[in-house]
Amino acid sequence: MTKKKILVVDDEPSISMLIDFNLKLVGYEVLCVFDGEAVFEVIPQFRPDLIVLDLMLPKANGIEVCKRLREQNNLVPIIMLTALQDLSDKIAGLDNGADDYMTKPFSPQELISRIQAIFRRTSALPAAEMETLHIGPIRIQPDQREVTLHDTPIELTPKEFELLLFLCKHRGKVLSRQQLLHGVWDYHFIGDTRIVDVHISHLRDKIEKNARNPEYIVTIRNVGYKLTESVAKESLA
Repeated sequence: MTKKKILVVDDEPSISMLIDFNLKLVGYEVLCVFDGEAVFEVIPQFRPDLIVLDLMLPKANGIEVCKRLREQNNLVPIIMLTALQDLSDKIAGLDNGADDYMTKPFSPQELISRIQAIFRRTSALPAAEMETLHIGPIRIQPDQREVTLHDTPIELTPKEFELLLFLCKHRGKVLSRQQLLHGVWDYHFIGDTRIVDVHISHLRDKIEKNARNPEYIVTIRNVGYKLTESVAKESLA
C-alpha cells in the first residue's frame, strides 16, 4: 500500500521534528518545510495528501497559504496549528479553507488521530453509499465526490463535501453541532463546535440562493442544523 504523504509546515524546528518523528512512526511519508512560500515550491513534486500548517510563518503566513491554495483549486485537507488563543485567528484559518485547527501545545497522538480521521472520511465509500443524491437543483455524486448546482460544478473543500453528504444522509433530522463533529470530523471527544458553524456558513454561500435566508440547510435555534426534507434520491444505475 502506498504511504500517505503529509507536508508539515512550521518554522519551529523542535515542533517540526516532533511531528515528523511521530508521523513516520505510524507509517506516513513526511516532508517538512519552514516557511509559507516553500509550500508552493514542493507541492508539484511531493503532492501531499494532507498539510499540517502553522499559522505564524515567515514569508507567507498560514492563512495566506490556505487562501492561495484554495484559489488555485487545490483541495488538499489542511490542519492548521496556532499558538494564538484569539478566536478570530482560528476562524480566519477556517474561513480561508482550513479543514481543522489545533492549538499549541498539542499532543502528537491527538494530531495523528485527527489526521487518521480525515483520511477515513476521504477514503473510497462503500458501494452501498454511492447512490446519487438530489437536493432540489443540487446533485451530489459520492463516488466521484462531485456536486453540481443546476448542472454547474460547485467547488467544495473535502470537509464541505463530507458535511453536505452527512446532512443528506440524515435529511429531515435535527443534528446537534456535536453530532456533526462526531459524524464529519470523527471527533470522539468534546470539540470546538465553531468549526461546524464556519463550514455550514461556507456551504450556504455555495448552494443557497440567499445564505441569510437558507432554503436547504436551516438552523434549529439552540440545537443545531437540519437539511430540509425535500430531498429526492436516485440510483446511479
